[in-house]
Amino acid sequence: MSDKITPCLWFNHDGEEAANFYVSLLPDSRVTRIVRAPVDTPSGPKGYPMVVEFTLAGRPYVALNGGPMFKHSEAVSFMIHTEDQEETDRLWNAITGNGGEASVCGWCKDKWGLSWQITPRRLLELTMNDDPGVASRAMAAMMTMGKIDIAAVERAAFDREAAA
Repeated sequence: MSDKITPCLWFNHDGEEAANFYVSLLPDSRVTRIVRAPVDTPSGPKGYPMVVEFTLAGRPYVALNGGPMFKHSEAVSFMIHTEDQEETDRLWNAITGNGGEASVCGWCKDKWGLSWQITPRRLLELTMNDDPGVASRAMAAMMTMGKIDIAAVERAAFDREAAA
């Protein structure tokens, strides 16, 4: 790998399964290498997939099967900028439908406990709008959602009557 920094994600013993799932979600993604333990380790026997190197949307990652000591938390998440409702729905449904769980404001968690933000670009345009009324109405609409409904956010953002 030539990248200076590669995020390492800690898994109990299912990093290979997680990496295979993650690379199925986005283009320019693939598992690039599986490093098997050359000897027995506290995390597993000789030959178990100790490290899984993978590329997700063109960026390198490592899944380390280190054992049950550390868990994922919302303090680190993957934000995926989606282009439309179809992509938003596809990713949300893939993650939550594969043993994950829905949360609020576009957040969900996969079955390994990793948090994802499925974030339509249009949502960011509206919530960061130079018009404070548009931004606040869009943000208020988003705050009521689990999976983001782009059309509903747009309707709310430009409904000046609702804000009166």
